[in-house]
Amino acid sequence: MNAAFVSAAPGLPPLPMPLDLHGRPLRDLRLSVIEACNFRCPYCMPAERVPDDYGLDAASRLSFDEIETLVRGFVRVGVSKLRLTGGEPLLRKRLPELVARLARIEGIEDLALTTNGSLLARHAQALREAGLRRLTVSLDALDPERFRRLSGGRGEVADVLEGIAAARAAGFGSLKINCVVQRGVNEDQVLPLVEHFRGSGHVLRFIEYMDVGNCNDWSAEGVVSSQTLRDRIHARWPLRALDANYRGEVASRYGFADGQGEIGFVSSISAPFCGDCHRSRVSADGRLYTCLFAAEGTDLRPSLALGEAAFAERLAGLWSRRGDRYSELRALDAPRSKRHVEMFLIGG
Repeated sequence: MNAAFVSAAPGLPPLPMPLDLHGRPLRDLRLSVIEACNFRCPYCMPAERVPDDYGLDAASRLSFDEIETLVRGFVRVGVSKLRLTGGEPLLRKRLPELVARLARIEGIEDLALTTNGSLLARHAQALREAGLRRLTVSLDALDPERFRRLSGGRGEVADVLEGIAAARAAGFGSLKINCVVQRGVNEDQVLPLVEHFRGSGHVLRFIEYMDVGNCNDWSAEGVVSSQTLRDRIHARWPLRALDANYRGEVASRYGFADGQGEIGFVSSISAPFCGDCHRSRVSADGRLYTCLFAAEGTDLRPSLALGEAAFAERLAGLWSRRGDRYSELRALDAPRSKRHVEMFLIGG
């Protein structure tokens, strides 16, 4: 197996750190804790294709014990960053209890959560006290009516803004605010969003509309390139390029020339970054997806039942056979799978 090594706890032998077929290590786990969501955003979970009660059956989800074993196994093969996703993760009952268990795992250096923010005001303090370190909030429009429509008629932008304020009050520092931009849908919200969050200490990030999943009828015509958005923003508020915080960072960083913070751009369509991808994703029912655009997942539950060490060995073998580079193949117009796992199953 193509592997380096990670240091183990005192008294234990070194553990294999798998490298995939392109030499990429496994560093980052995106873990869905629930498939259900209280929104029905058209690019992710359109109401006409996903029923309101989808994902509410708790029996299919990994238990807290299974999740803890899973995370410990991922840490044994090199993962140090963990992000909890959904669906909408704040719908998972007793979530702060789970966060507290995961925060105590030695080796997890960065514990984060992505949310639509609608329930954040009531949970921010408990999550912070449980050990959550970072938050990302999805926000595709500031205009109340536009936001309501983009959430499938289920959300109010005032609730999300209240959640962001509550997170700051709870002690979270800079939040990431993610906006997926679609041509003719919400591109007119870009400048209002920048104006709102400039100088706030939060980092607004614009994400190119991606062909994740199958139920959103994606078309390249709906994509607004990061370069187009940068040019528009730069014309109003001059920007300067910033260095990446670490190798493999998905967003390119830009600072406002007047010192009023920074923004980012995630450019999976116009500038694929597969070469540095060290992320894996696990769905709420325990299936491993080694690419955001994967067609199939691998059921991890049988190996989880064997315990942390056996699971870690199985995981190392799976990662060492990974060869995913979907976005690069798309850019080359090369053959690739047209069927993808739905975004709401693995949290984007």
